[in-house]
Amino acid sequence: MLPKEIDKLIRDFYAEVFNGHDAAAAAKYMRPDYIQHNPGVGQGRDAFIAAFAEKFRKVPTFHLEIKHLIVQDDMACVHLHAQGLPGKAESVVCDLYRIQDGLLAEHWDVLQPIPPELIGNNDLF
Repeated sequence: MLPKEIDKLIRDFYAEVFNGHDAAAAAKYMRPDYIQHNPGVGQGRDAFIAAFAEKFRKVPTFHLEIKHLIVQDDMACVHLHAQGLPGKAESVVCDLYRIQDGLLAEHWDVLQPIPPELIGNNDLF
């Protein structure tokens, strides 16, 4: 895939699945054998769909805002602002994806809660 095609794949995935709260739509964007490196979500596309259907049911305010998206070869890195998690601080998230045959094939992530006070006027985005 060309970088702009991967960019569109990722942006459409976030808009429809995460921000549209349509977990089942992940079937259009993920390989069935999707490899998940987040220990809180099971392996495969079906496990992702089940986990996020439940998350959207429990957290209707969940939202991910893409701040940066970098594509190189078959990899995409997404820098995000996670919002709407009741009782939790907003977070900075970096998702890393490997793309195969035009679909999301593998995922890693790193999360950092946003502290109530930022020392030195740091801007996390």
